[in-house]
Amino acid sequence: MKELRDRGRGAGAAREAPRYAAIKLYIHDAIKSGALRSGDRVPSEAELVTRFGVSRMTANRALRELQSAGVLVRRAGSGSFVAEAKPIGHMIEIRNIADEVRARGHAYRARVVQNEAVKATADTAALMGVAAGTRLFHSIIVHHEAEFPIQLEERIVLASVAPDYSEIDFTCTTPNEYLTRIAPLERVEHRVRAAMPDEPTRSLLGLRDDEPILVMSRQTWSRGRLVSHAWLTHPASRFELSASFAVPSS
Repeated sequence: MKELRDRGRGAGAAREAPRYAAIKLYIHDAIKSGALRSGDRVPSEAELVTRFGVSRMTANRALRELQSAGVLVRRAGSGSFVAEAKPIGHMIEIRNIADEVRARGHAYRARVVQNEAVKATADTAALMGVAAGTRLFHSIIVHHEAEFPIQLEERIVLASVAPDYSEIDFTCTTPNEYLTRIAPLERVEHRVRAAMPDEPTRSLLGLRDDEPILVMSRQTWSRGRLVSHAWLTHPASRFELSASFAVPSS
């Protein structure tokens, strides 16, 4: 901790910045330089108060914001510690399936099984964060590459955001393309799981009895509202997930 104490005495260089920001910068710099490593305890609120000449509230704010950013882990009764480095996860892009198929040089077509207005049940209301009885749309579409079904898309859509959804011809456009146009993406969450299909899914995707599926659950937000929840089901033998990303320099 000697190096940290020495660095703390030089913290006056950041006097013009807000005091809590100077504390955050001091801890960030210590981690970057290696003076603090994963699992190391950082100075306590009381130590920061003395070192920087700030109030307890200011020191607490700096530590809380570093915790919220995932830089620190705070343990009741023990203090604050540098968090373990997080592995880089794959980013799954939002891409229009029709464009993907055509980019591979194949013909794309869609079969609309269902696209209708419904009232939110207890389950779908909880899923979409709305009151029971709220107007929603429920669509089921099978996407084909050449003559092979490659994705079963089941989607719940908030009608107040996309009031014309049930009138759209989804053999000419896709729900992804339409929703992206009228409700620009603000936030997306994905989950992927492997499963064995039920009989309706097996029939719609033309699966063997023993063939598993990959199910991607996708929620999308626009303008602060959850717009859509989709289940994108793929035959495991005809689908793989891939992604590319740049690694930021340290």
